[in-house]
Amino acid sequence: MNSSKLVGIPRALLCYYYYPAWATFFTELGCKVALSPHTSRKIVDTGVQLAVDEACMPVKLFFGHAASLLDTSDYIFIPRLVGVESRAFICPKFMGLPDMIRAVTPPDAPAILSPCIDLSRGNRTKKVFREMMNIGLLFSSNQHVVRRAYEMANKVQLDSEALFFKGYFPDEIASMLLGPRSDLDSSIPSDLAEIAAMAQERKKKEARVTIGVIGHPYLLYDDYTNMAILPRLSNAGCKVITSDMIPWEIIEDELKSLPRWLFWTMGRRLVGAAFHFLHSGRVDGCIHISAFGCGLDSVVGEIIEMEAKRSSKIPLTKITLDEHSGEAGVVTRLEAFLDMINRRKSA
Repeated sequence: MNSSKLVGIPRALLCYYYYPAWATFFTELGCKVALSPHTSRKIVDTGVQLAVDEACMPVKLFFGHAASLLDTSDYIFIPRLVGVESRAFICPKFMGLPDMIRAVTPPDAPAILSPCIDLSRGNRTKKVFREMMNIGLLFSSNQHVVRRAYEMANKVQLDSEALFFKGYFPDEIASMLLGPRSDLDSSIPSDLAEIAAMAQERKKKEARVTIGVIGHPYLLYDDYTNMAILPRLSNAGCKVITSDMIPWEIIEDELKSLPRWLFWTMGRRLVGAAFHFLHSGRVDGCIHISAFGCGLDSVVGEIIEMEAKRSSKIPLTKITLDEHSGEAGVVTRLEAFLDMINRRKSA
């Protein structure tokens, strides 16, 4: 095994779903793993400078996070995500990320590891395994070791999804699954007991108001980008349920009411979760956090708003973010929305 290599992983986009699994794969191969720092003004500005103007804010942020790893990493892991389920796709921009990042990095930049993950056309798990095997053989010549790392990563991913469904956030899940390990970067919370206790305490809090929050993970869990909407809701005494905490069985059941198959995995989750919030009476209000310039969000937002008007009395509001969003505007809208919900409950 080669324990001297450090693999950098940008803290952006679908990293919020897959980081525990990705980190497990590389650490099982003897690598060290570094997660880029939390989003900051510097990372935003760097991303804006490197990305094309037409890119959406989350993609610009990805550029900034990838750039922050250039000086310290031996490799940067940027998988080419095409589809993670049958008959559905990830945003087309995600497919081109490895090429876009290569185009803006200097010739002596760390090599980019970009396995193609495409499960959109039936069962292609063997092809995905071969892609990851090729990556793993860069660090270990033993195929059994790579296979074991791949199997461990898959197990961790299943555990990660189970913890999402139990109401935990990505940082809490990473802490629970990865724990205080010396082969991981210090940016991951290392005190497993403390993080787990904080998560349990948060879940035990009694809340008068429950808010369903819908959005892509890179918008929901990046506190710098969304001006800390989730912590603000918790501090206001609200229980927060995000779209990622709704099991796929419920999502699929809600999507049956649509006349056509939605072929975006992220869109399917957002619409299914929103319909569940609007129909089940489980929440007192629903917030859709979207990205300015996101084509998928514009379609999904229309579907959700039409359903809210057609069949629900649950209040719905939409907060759109971009790199120019101001904190005062977001906070004012959030406070006004919560005031309205509290008045409804008091009436």
